[in-house]
Amino acid sequence: MTRAAGAWRMLVVAGLALVAASGCKPLDDAMVAVFGRSMRDQRSFDPYENTRGVPDNSVAFASGNYPVAPGDVNLGQAEGADVPPFTQLDLGVPGVGGEAIQGLVNPIDPDDPDDLARGEEIYLRFCVVCHGPDGVGANAYIADKHLVLPAYNISGSGVAGYSDQYIYAIVRVGRAGMPEYGSRITHFDRWRVVNYVRRLQREAGNLPEPGDQGEAGN
Repeated sequence: MTRAAGAWRMLVVAGLALVAASGCKPLDDAMVAVFGRSMRDQRSFDPYENTRGVPDNSVAFASGNYPVAPGDVNLGQAEGADVPPFTQLDLGVPGVGGEAIQGLVNPIDPDDPDDLARGEEIYLRFCVVCHGPDGVGANAYIADKHLVLPAYNISGSGVAGYSDQYIYAIVRVGRAGMPEYGSRITHFDRWRVVNYVRRLQREAGNLPEPGDQGEAGN
């Protein structure tokens, strides 16, 4: 009887240990479904492992993230000016941003159909899940599945009053419950997303057309 009780006790302990070890998986899976990334599956390096050397006969070249102009690829020519580094601490005044953000310049023509099409493509790839196809958070795909996650209305009058620079900065470094997308959306594509969001705001009647009352949001 004692031996049977001991075996049962060990089984209970093993079961509890298994539950504890896998208890965070459902939450982790939910975050992956929303934000598309997870630290559960990763390649870890030893802290004392040597970094990889440069391959033999390789030639360094400029990154394609900051070329001179939209659509260009760096192939040895001079790079475009780097965007000043900033973090969430530089977001400053809501809708305006700090000094580093206020100095940004939108290099993309907001009326170029190809750039707007590219902005829509990136928006549907990264933004639509939380902000909805029309920029209304209540229509977002996560609204019914993740009730505790706020889906921000980016086509409303509030965000329509934000500067282009501030929206760009939020896409790049994130804010509150929104993660950063600077590591996944390139510099010029972030501006294309900004211009596409402006189009959603105009379609919602929350932003005047260019020329009606000036360029709102700049």
